Amino acid sequence: MRAGRQFLFALAACLWSAASGGLQPAGAGHVDVPSVAARAEDVGSIDGIVKAYYDVITGPPGKPREWSRDRTLYISDLRFVAMSVDKQGQPVARIQSHQQYVDGSDAQMVARGFDEHEIHRITQRFGNIAHVFSTYETREKPGGPLIGRGINSIELFWDGKRWWIASAIWDDERPDNPLPKEYLP
Repeated sequence: MRAGRQFLFALAACLWSAASGGLQPAGAGHVDVPSVAARAEDVGSIDGIVKAYYDVITGPPGKPREWSRDRTLYISDLRFVAMSVDKQGQPVARIQSHQQYVDGSDAQMVARGFDEHEIHRITQRFGNIAHVFSTYETREKPGGPLIGRGINSIELFWDGKRWWIASAIWDDERPDNPLPKEYLP
């Protein structure tokens, strides 16, 4: 299970509900994400954008995350979808914008550290569209205990100048959802 990101996503979901009158968890809040220009090395290739996708959220405790750089990877109305299961084993889709994800996950990522790395990738491309299945491992710090694995499903397109991520959906490995061997190194 991608415990680190699932926890952060659940926290972000609480923040999202706060906008409609719910309570906001202590220590969480709005994170300003200034606009910056995309780095050519991040958006010039599929390899570059997937590398940046992981780089921007990874870091030790105390290190600010690169949310401005992160935002440059996505179309403006991107949606993240985190799949999980509830106590009855039924699928649950948690859908958020980039800002909702940042607001809900930043405090924990900075406080605890978050280290997520790609361990395997399958890319399918047709013309100017691409789909990436990126298998990941998650830890709180490099070399630390493994806290989760799963697959990021990333939809991308080339606009003639750069690559964009249109959506990112992930699901964690669980006892009832083991990673198939074709998605492992």
